[in-house]
Amino acid sequence: MTTTTTSGMAGVSMAVDNRIAEHERVADAAGGKVASFTVEHLSPLERAHRFFHANPVAAPAIVLLLALLGFSLVIGERFLDPFNLSLILQQVTIIGILGIAQTLIILTAGIDLSVGAIMVLTSVIMGKMAVDVGMPPVVALMAGMLAGAVTGYINGLLVTQFRLPPFIVTLGTWNIFFALNLWYSQSETIRSKAIADTAPLLQWTGQSVEIFGARLTYGSLLMLVLFAAVWYALNRTPWGKHVYATGDDPAAANLAGIRTNRVLLSVYVVAGVICAIGAWALIGRIGSVSPQAGMTANLDSITAVVIGGCSLFGGRGAIWGTLVGALVVGVFRNGLALAGVDVLWQEFTVGLLIIVAVGMDQWIRKV
Repeated sequence: MTTTTTSGMAGVSMAVDNRIAEHERVADAAGGKVASFTVEHLSPLERAHRFFHANPVAAPAIVLLLALLGFSLVIGERFLDPFNLSLILQQVTIIGILGIAQTLIILTAGIDLSVGAIMVLTSVIMGKMAVDVGMPPVVALMAGMLAGAVTGYINGLLVTQFRLPPFIVTLGTWNIFFALNLWYSQSETIRSKAIADTAPLLQWTGQSVEIFGARLTYGSLLMLVLFAAVWYALNRTPWGKHVYATGDDPAAANLAGIRTNRVLLSVYVVAGVICAIGAWALIGRIGSVSPQAGMTANLDSITAVVIGGCSLFGGRGAIWGTLVGALVVGVFRNGLALAGVDVLWQEFTVGLLIIVAVGMDQWIRKV
C-alpha cells in the first residue's frame, strides 16, 4: 500500500513538473510579452468616438459655441448684446424646465408626451384657485404643485403597474389632461390684470433683475436652480444612481436589489412637480393664464433633451446637456430671426439638428 501511494505521488509530481516546464517554454517563446487589453494605436476618429462617449455634453457644447461664434460674426454686436443674450435665456426658460422633467423620464428609457399638457393644466389650476376661488396665492401655488404630482403619479402608475409603454401612456394622458384643462378653464383666459390684483405671486417669475446690461427674470434663475438641484440628485444621491441603473438595464438593476418600479414611479411624480414649476414660470412669462399656451412644449422639451446628448434608449446622458440643448435651439432661433430668416426655415433648422443629434447618439453608442 505504501509503495503504491509513493509511486502515485511521484507520478503527480512529474506531471506538475512537466506542466511547469511547458508553461516556461511558452513564456520563452512569447519573448516575455505580457497580455494587453488596451488598444495601443487609435485613429483620430476612434479617439473622438471614445471622447464623446465619455462626455455626452461635449458635442452639444461644441455646437453651441460654434453657433455663438457664427452668429456673432454674421450679425455682429446686436447678437452679442447682453440684453439679447439674456433674452435667449428667457425664451428657453419654459423649454428648459420641462426639459428637466423630460430628461428624468428619458434616462429611464421612457418618454413623456404629456409634460406640456400637465404644465398648462396646473397653470389653470393655480390661476382659477387664486383668482376665481379666492385662495391665498401660496395655497393656490401649492395646489398646482400637488396637481402636478398627481398627474405624474397617474403616468407612473400606468407604466409600472399595468406594464404599458410610456409612449402610449403619455400619448393618452396628453389628450386627457388637455381635455380636462379645457373643461376646467371653460376655454377662458385669466387676464394679467386680474392676476396682478389678486395673486401677484403667480407673476413673480416674470419679474426681472438687471445685471451688467442683461435682464434676467426670476423664472430663468429658478430654471438654473432646478438644473443644479436635479444634477445633485442624479450624481450625488443613491436615487440618482438607481435612475441611471433602471434606464440602462432594468433586469440587472432588479437583480442588484433596486426596486425599479418604485424608482420609475418616483421619477414620474418628480417630473410632474417640475412641470408644475414650469407652469409657474409660464404664468410669469406671459403674464396671464391661457388654456391654449404651451401647445408644442412637449415636443420642444424632447428636442432640448435629444440635442443635449441624452440617449433615447435610457441610462446615458447628463442634465446639463439638456440646458445646453435648450440654449442651442434658442441661439439658432434668435440668430436666424435677427438675420431675417423666415420662421419656416428656423423650424427646418431645428428639425435638422434633431436628426443629426439622434444620428450622432447612434454612432456614439457603438463604442
